[in-house]
Amino acid sequence: MAFLADALSRVKPSATMVVTQKARDLKNAGRDIISLSVGEPDFDTPDNIKQAAIEAIKRGETKYPPVLGIPPLREAIAKKFQRENGLDYKASDVIVGTGGKQILYNAFLVTMNKGDEVIIPAPFWVSYPDMVLLNGGEPVLIPTRIEDGYKLQPEDLERAITPRTKWLVLNSPSNPTGAAYTRDELKALTDVLVKHPHVWVLSDDMYEHLTYGDFAFTTPVQIEPSLKPRALTMNGVSKAYAMTGWRIGYAAGPAELIKAMDMVQGQQTSGACTISQWASVEALNGPQDFIPERRKAFEERRDLVVSMLNQAKYLQCPKPEGAFYVYPSVKDAIGKKAASGRLIGTDEDFVSELLEQEGVAAVHGTAFGQGPNFRVSYATSLKTLEEACKKIQKFTAELR
Repeated sequence: MAFLADALSRVKPSATMVVTQKARDLKNAGRDIISLSVGEPDFDTPDNIKQAAIEAIKRGETKYPPVLGIPPLREAIAKKFQRENGLDYKASDVIVGTGGKQILYNAFLVTMNKGDEVIIPAPFWVSYPDMVLLNGGEPVLIPTRIEDGYKLQPEDLERAITPRTKWLVLNSPSNPTGAAYTRDELKALTDVLVKHPHVWVLSDDMYEHLTYGDFAFTTPVQIEPSLKPRALTMNGVSKAYAMTGWRIGYAAGPAELIKAMDMVQGQQTSGACTISQWASVEALNGPQDFIPERRKAFEERRDLVVSMLNQAKYLQCPKPEGAFYVYPSVKDAIGKKAASGRLIGTDEDFVSELLEQEGVAAVHGTAFGQGPNFRVSYATSLKTLEEACKKIQKFTAELR
């Protein structure tokens, strides 16, 4: 349509949203559907956090907030970075946004010029490249390998950097693979960045609290403090605190960058919802004892799903270090025919047939920039996961 902006031709709808909606539509039409497509904890927001929101409403905390975020929340975020990550940020170095997406988008908006490059390891969260494209930049996608645990290798990073490189985006633990970088793996990457002072690093730490076994989470500035003047460390309350719908993301970074993000947010949405902000103060300052309990439940689910999918014919499913996703390869299923007679030519064919035949919704890997794979979210009950994995096993067993 002639009146729409040219920039729209560079982006596509979020594949995870598309699959989730398709599963909803089938369910509404009476089909028995198990959706493993949505990246959302099935746990409820803890009661103390809900209560903090109720108290905020009763106190009349319903006026416009500062664009950067209410001072008590920015103080709580600065303390969180110090307490959990050893990062020394002041409240004035912090910005609060309407979800992590707004933080990321605005960081690109205020720093990108036409043709600037952003290095994004693949597989990647679906929104990164489109955000870069919408802001006039060029995503530079670096494929990772299953044998490297889907983690960016320092030599591949070194090769990808050019004079036009503006950002490296690192997401650990990762959506969609669940891969998380150890301290040594991250150090190898930060060593490369130290040699290229024009490259900034955007660390998306949204799944920080969802790591398993004895894995120790670290973030780039923690490992290489000299990167602090060119790093934005982003996080939020969505995953760890089961607050996806409250829409609060936050970040800390250099004063000049935060000031620029504050300015554009002031012309965009202004400050995030006050009630959600007061709930987030309680989330960060209040009891944290439920996090290990929920982490244990997620770890149990991960182990079940990895075990059952590795027993499915033609699938290879690595065991990830974190988040609540697995990313099995369907390479050996490509070229086979489903029970319906339809050819599985791509990973998108695989998930479409799986949904049609078995009523299990998952997202194809090429949507995340690398296939043939599919992403399974195990943010649901063990019983549901067991039933879904049995259906996947049945589906693959019938491929010919």
